[in-house]
Amino acid sequence: MKVVILAGGKGTRISEYTKSIPKPMIRIKKIPLIIYIMSHYARFGFKDFIIAAGYKHEVIKEYFKNKFFDWKIKIINTGNNTMTGGRVKRLKKYIKDELFLLTYGDGLSNVDIKRLIKFHIKRKAIVTLTAVRPPARFGVIDIKKDKVITFREKSSLDSGWINGGFFVMSQQVFKYIRNDQTFLERNPFIKLSADGKLFAYKHKDFWHCMDTVRDKEIIESIVKKKQILNLRF
Repeated sequence: MKVVILAGGKGTRISEYTKSIPKPMIRIKKIPLIIYIMSHYARFGFKDFIIAAGYKHEVIKEYFKNKFFDWKIKIINTGNNTMTGGRVKRLKKYIKDELFLLTYGDGLSNVDIKRLIKFHIKRKAIVTLTAVRPPARFGVIDIKKDKVITFREKSSLDSGWINGGFFVMSQQVFKYIRNDQTFLERNPFIKLSADGKLFAYKHKDFWHCMDTVRDKEIIESIVKKKQILNLRF
């Protein structure tokens, strides 16, 4: 089963790094973020990767040119201005199996990929996304008559579920994507939801995306302290 990694965006919210490299190539403990993502899939036995590159695609190609992994890696330039759905659509000719895996090039998790696939198959879904609770960012206060009654650090349980990536998709998803300017997360998912073919696998353990420099610092701290993302090639 192929693993598609969306790695073509410009990463403008972390431009301190992305002026010179694409976001998935930002280093965590001297290792590009994308390697942590690929290593996670590899530990479940999924080692056939298609990287949907775009912005500064040559940086990704140069990195892998002289690296040797026990993985099959194909890097496809899907365009600088192509949207997420358009990038997936452009890869159709490379995906022959009924099912394929897909994720973003800036999100890390310890989600169980094999359980995710079983969940998808059991529900006969076209798309299954991994639903996560975003990391807490603000404290929570309860107010009564202008007085703060309680103050507590915000828990992720106070937040709703969001799309955390780590998808399983069937070939039928291509019918929902119109062209390069299609955002996967807009019309395709709205229509799939209306058709009853979009499912959510709830993951309550580690997940974090890297949108900002602060996110990078948090991920580095997690990797250093908890060793959640040990690399395995």
